[in-house]
Amino acid sequence: MRTKRLTVAQASIEYLKKQYSERDGTEQAFFAGCFGIFGHGNLAGFGQALQQIPDFRYYLVRNEQAAVHTAVAYTKMKNRLSTFACTSSIGPGATNMLTAAAGATINRLPVLLMPGDIFARRKVAPVLQQLESAVSQDISVNDCFKPISRYWDRINRPEQLITALPEVMRVLTSPADTGAVTLCIPQDVQAEAYDFPAEMFEKRIWHIPRPRPDGAALQRAVELIRSAKKPLIIAGGGVLYSEAEKLLQELVHRTGIPVAETFAGKGSLPYDDPHNLGAAGATGTEGANVLSQSADLVIGIGTRYSDFTTASKTAFQNREVKFLNINITEFDAHKHSGLALTGDARAVLEELLAALGDYKVDGTYSRKAAEYNRSWDEKVNKAYEPEGKGLPSQSEVLGAVNEFMDSEDVVLCASGSAPGDLHKLWRTRSSKGFHLEYGYSCMGYEISGGLGAKMACPDREIYVILGDGGYLMMPSEIITSLQEGYKINIILIDNKGFASIGGLSKSIGGGGFGTKYVYRDTQSGQLEGDELPVDLAANAESLGARVFRATGIDSLNKALEKARKEQHTTVIYIKTVPERKMAGYGYAWWDVPVAEVSESESVQKARENYDLQKKKQRYFF
Repeated sequence: MRTKRLTVAQASIEYLKKQYSERDGTEQAFFAGCFGIFGHGNLAGFGQALQQIPDFRYYLVRNEQAAVHTAVAYTKMKNRLSTFACTSSIGPGATNMLTAAAGATINRLPVLLMPGDIFARRKVAPVLQQLESAVSQDISVNDCFKPISRYWDRINRPEQLITALPEVMRVLTSPADTGAVTLCIPQDVQAEAYDFPAEMFEKRIWHIPRPRPDGAALQRAVELIRSAKKPLIIAGGGVLYSEAEKLLQELVHRTGIPVAETFAGKGSLPYDDPHNLGAAGATGTEGANVLSQSADLVIGIGTRYSDFTTASKTAFQNREVKFLNINITEFDAHKHSGLALTGDARAVLEELLAALGDYKVDGTYSRKAAEYNRSWDEKVNKAYEPEGKGLPSQSEVLGAVNEFMDSEDVVLCASGSAPGDLHKLWRTRSSKGFHLEYGYSCMGYEISGGLGAKMACPDREIYVILGDGGYLMMPSEIITSLQEGYKINIILIDNKGFASIGGLSKSIGGGGFGTKYVYRDTQSGQLEGDELPVDLAANAESLGARVFRATGIDSLNKALEKARKEQHTTVIYIKTVPERKMAGYGYAWWDVPVAEVSESESVQKARENYDLQKKKQRYFF
């Protein structure tokens, strides 16, 4: 047997660079490189290997969490067909990746984590940054990754790598089981040499399948649809990942079934398609929320039915409602006791279209959906319209950006109050043009995510929308974007605090307590003093971004024009009023428990409303 003598770290990189994915005849390298920061736990191992193997490109980031966010955004734009590896030192370097790793798994997006680990030989212990346990010597902080990883392994002997790496790839390339994969490699093992089989480093292509639905289940699904009078499609991220947008459009145009979109599924249909009701659930539009109340069949395509999508189980009030779930993941396909069509969304829709024949919903029902599409667009116009006095609202800012952007540009957001407004108001004109990380809604994702999205599609302009709270969490990857020459445009909205949670606090009677960026009042002892003198624009400028300060919508439009001409990352800074121009609509509700007893009258009143809303929540059998 031919062998190659390599260190474990060298063998890992040599193996990863030979892995390819293929779907529908299109082949690509599965790994675009490695993000990381070196420390004593990976410098002599992975650091040496990456230096020795330059065609597996290493990217220096400023925060390990940001590394994983960037990889996640990249693979989201690539429809999970390509991703990055992320390496860190042991201890804090490793645990810095936990937050973003959780987001990767929650969002079903593949990313490989390779944190350094404590010495396998144990002679040197406790090493710097080692967590000691009185009940086991085989434990480190990397064990924290177990519940948030779809596959987890620790390599204590070099030969273990031979069987571990194929399992790593099996999970990463699985459309059903993908997420964060963690491969912990002790720092001494990384540098240890071994005679690995040469065949291990030959090119391998991982075929990404399009599983077809069970024939009997498909027939039952056809019967269920044909018997429905008011069916409603919930389009989730699976529509986009499987590239099923055209088939979805063909389905709804043929049958007249209206569509509501989740955060991950927004862009499944163009915003002005008459069958598109817009946002579903707690941040939903009027039409989506009204029709969901009476729907007798909910057809979920690639959705996991989060609490926002179901308005915390209050969205579907028809007592006879049934669910038909098309999903690559069996776990999601069986939700709400639905009829499960387990398979690739595009493959399932192909067969469903062929089997449905001439089925159409009643013309009155489809015309009603089209009217809601038109009337909602008028409401969007009103929300976007500048009032021209005082500070602009967030929706006015979003409107200016939306109307300025080209159809192929991408808007990206993750946290705060902007996602809800974007979900309702954003006019998405192209597939993948709406990039929301709302499975985890992680503050700090935005700038690093913008970098990852730009790396995935360098020919498209990326517009990152974030508030002051999200910016302060992690502005560091502005530097990385400059380092690598990937321009992103950051719209930094300053409303002096956590506007989203501030609004939520008011809705539950809390009055915005602890959500404003102000001094502590010396008399009351509470955070209710004057505004803090923070200049976020100056901060962004100090990191190397080209900064434009906008004072209103007119100056914002001029700043957008200037930013478009720039070659490097830009930040457009604008202050807004904390209050939102358009909040929840109609039947939208989100279950956030209110204190059952309180001395506050506003809390007592909020609790009364909460108890009323809870009565609408349902189980589905």
